[in-house]
Amino acid sequence: MHLVYPLVLAVLLFAIGLYGVLARRNAVLVLMSVELMLNAVNINLVAFDMWLRDTLHAGQALTLFVITIAAAEIGLGLAIVLMVFRNRATSDVSELRDLAEPGIGKGANARKARKTGTRRIKSEAA
Repeated sequence: MHLVYPLVLAVLLFAIGLYGVLARRNAVLVLMSVELMLNAVNINLVAFDMWLRDTLHAGQALTLFVITIAAAEIGLGLAIVLMVFRNRATSDVSELRDLAEPGIGKGANARKARKTGTRRIKSEAA
């Protein structure tokens, strides 16, 4: 088998994963896209390992490490997403970029609300 076939497959998987990371708003879909990208890396590692006829099989050994890291990443990532969903009631990545409390915007009113400890409710802001 030629080296081109697994490389094209890996490029397609990586491109789909990159699109998912950049375009999706749901945190779970972003984590799934990262997994696709890691699988593309695994395909490349194994393909080059077989193409170079490495006697130590370093590419396959590195693939096992990548799989282990991916499993740990998905476990921690889902735990973080669940905790954020419990606290914020959303898993939308664009709304989770601030570290401020939900309901407090930016600007002078937000600074005043942080100092006094009061929160502005979204229905009152409209």
